[in-house]
Amino acid sequence: MTIEDKIFKCSTVNLKALIPYGFKQNKNGYVIEKTFMNDSFKAIVTIDQTGLVNGVVYDVDSDDVYMPLRVEEMAVGFAGLVRSAYEAVLEDIKTHCFVACQFVGAQANRIAELIKQHYGDEPDFPWEKSEDYGVFRNPTNEKWYALIMNIDKSKIDKKLSGAVDVVNIKLDENEIRLLLKEKGFYPAYHMNKKSWITLILDETLNDDTVMALIDKSHAFTIGKRAKYKGNKQAWLIPANPKFFDIVGAFKKENEIIWKQSAKLKVGDIVYMYVGVPYSAVLYQCEVTEADIPYSYQDKNLTISKVMRIKKLKEYDKNLMPFQKLAEFDVRAVRGPRDCPQELVQWLERQKG
Repeated sequence: MTIEDKIFKCSTVNLKALIPYGFKQNKNGYVIEKTFMNDSFKAIVTIDQTGLVNGVVYDVDSDDVYMPLRVEEMAVGFAGLVRSAYEAVLEDIKTHCFVACQFVGAQANRIAELIKQHYGDEPDFPWEKSEDYGVFRNPTNEKWYALIMNIDKSKIDKKLSGAVDVVNIKLDENEIRLLLKEKGFYPAYHMNKKSWITLILDETLNDDTVMALIDKSHAFTIGKRAKYKGNKQAWLIPANPKFFDIVGAFKKENEIIWKQSAKLKVGDIVYMYVGVPYSAVLYQCEVTEADIPYSYQDKNLTISKVMRIKKLKEYDKNLMPFQKLAEFDVRAVRGPRDCPQELVQWLERQKG
């Protein structure tokens, strides 16, 4: 891995920030020249339209490429100082012209965003030595349904080399057997090959194909769904008052719009857990309309679809505080999740 690859890993270029920072545009992308170490060295850094960063460091006095910079064994003493100073130049570019993202590749980050939109789940990164390995779990039972990793291609095909993002998902054994005959699918890396399969995330497979298979993997994590009065699905959904005053909204109206969550559909029941300062289940709502096109974006969230929810009941904040949720095996409400049947039944016995 080059110095540039290491610095800019898991970040995406903001092309609009390059020229204000000092880059000049040419037919190949953008270029900037910066001197450092009292003008003894200069770095010429280029960034192409995809965000790929390359750099060359010259000794100003001789105008020769400073080769010790790239030799690990020589990156000590004076050469180590030059390397550190060059890394500081790159870090400054990263700070001002790049945006942090969860994974290395563009497709992996798109898939992560689609998972968030579909299921409300975000990855966790449980391994210190593999900090770019992100696990997606069903929050209801913590079962895995996807694992995105950045690995060398040789791990899945000895004929290939170079870093790439992949995703491991769980599928039926017969479907795995068929998919392995197609391009972009490989025996599961580091997981049970009878139950899991690896999909390469280098644009070989389109996003719709990947998400359709992730949906099948997610289905393996779903047990018997909680129901409310027949076939209505019951959900537990978090609301953060820091971002939206849901209490104030429901004082004004009995029906409001809400970000489309997971696979909620018309008729589903939503128990709304409202965070600090309430930290309690405050509302029972019903979805009256779903998948309404919507466009909103700020630093905290992006919304492309909303649903309409109608307040059916309002609970006292002391009725079901966060601590009591543990009695129903709910220890976190990070995103939309199935509401345990026992919790549904208990809430239905209470007066709104």
